[in-house]
Amino acid sequence: MTPKGTKPGQGSAMAKEAPHHDSSVAKSSRYTPPTPKDFYESPRWVPILMMVFFALGVVAIILRYVVPAFENTNMPVLVGLGFLLAGLYTATKWR
Repeated sequence: MTPKGTKPGQGSAMAKEAPHHDSSVAKSSRYTPPTPKDFYESPRWVPILMMVFFALGVVAIILRYVVPAFENTNMPVLVGLGFLLAGLYTATKWR
């Protein structure tokens, strides 16, 4: 097994050097700096889009019962449920 931080064939040379300390960040190439807070925040349009989807869904369902032309069809309810599901999906992307 090759010691950590070495390549094959360097094992004997590393044994003669000072021991490797895992606490030193400068020597480690595996250090990942913290992610900036801006990366985790959603853009301003995500909650706005979510509320628009919810509003369109509610309006579409209400139109089914208010407009006489939609009296014999359930299509506005299906469209409204689609908008509500789109709003729920958008809500899961909001951070």
